[in-house]
Amino acid sequence: MVSSKDRARKLAREKLDRQLARRAAKQRRRRQIQAGLGAAAALILIVGGIAWLGGAFDSDDTTTDAADADVCAWTTQNAESNKSLKDVGEPPTAGIPTEGTRPMTITTDKGAPIVVTLDLVSAPCSAADLSYLAGKKFYDNTTCHEITTEGAIRCGDPSGTGQGGPTYSVYNENLPQAPEPTPSASAAPSKTPAAPLYPKGTVALIGDPPGSNGSQFLIFFKDFTPKGEPQYPIVGQVTGGMDTVAKLGKIPVVANDAGDKVKPKDKITVQSITVGEPTTAPVSTPSAAASAPSAAPSASSQ
Repeated sequence: MVSSKDRARKLAREKLDRQLARRAAKQRRRRQIQAGLGAAAALILIVGGIAWLGGAFDSDDTTTDAADADVCAWTTQNAESNKSLKDVGEPPTAGIPTEGTRPMTITTDKGAPIVVTLDLVSAPCSAADLSYLAGKKFYDNTTCHEITTEGAIRCGDPSGTGQGGPTYSVYNENLPQAPEPTPSASAAPSKTPAAPLYPKGTVALIGDPPGSNGSQFLIFFKDFTPKGEPQYPIVGQVTGGMDTVAKLGKIPVVANDAGDKVKPKDKITVQSITVGEPTTAPVSTPSAAASAPSAAPSASSQ
């Protein structure tokens, strides 16, 4: 006869077996569900990948990304080591126009304003540099401290030493290309003279050392081609007031503090520089710029 203890033990064993069976069944169902979800997720990833490759998730609105992209980079200069630098902040790196032109008007005490067409296609950062500084009135009541031996008027340094500028610089952006060397010594030279790399009326930035351009710029009053590699990135062309440029170029020069005979005997004061809004007008050719009449100053813009 089975004792009550044995019966209780048997019932407990059967209960435990049922619990283990139910637990195993639950685990099998969980694994099945997880496998199904994994397969579904894989299918979604495959379909989504195909759709992505097909451009289904591409946004039609690329204007915002383009507007937010950096166009220029500015290199900070040490004002502690160069006391001639003037801190006026830095221009923005994005939202800079890269199409068309901008008018820049240089007003001096020596005649009609000089109007320059800045090239936003070839030199957007150089143009942004000049526009930013003009908006900060950086150039007001400064001087053109040199008439160079290369046939250019050098302006834009508040210190008048050639060492001044803002506390940032911009790289060479639009250097003219030097002509290719003659293939062989026996080749006959061309009878047509090569076009100057810096035609009369060219406006270019100048940095010290070259490639660290800030506020200083050159206005060429005669054609110039360097013997070595070009070092002045071109930013625009004079399109008005070329008579004033020619007049400035004729001012006699005396020795500066370094003994170089480049200082204008008659002081040239830049009363103001203003930069107008961008337009779609192309940059004028040097010949057209040389014959263009003087224009009135433009409204300033940062």
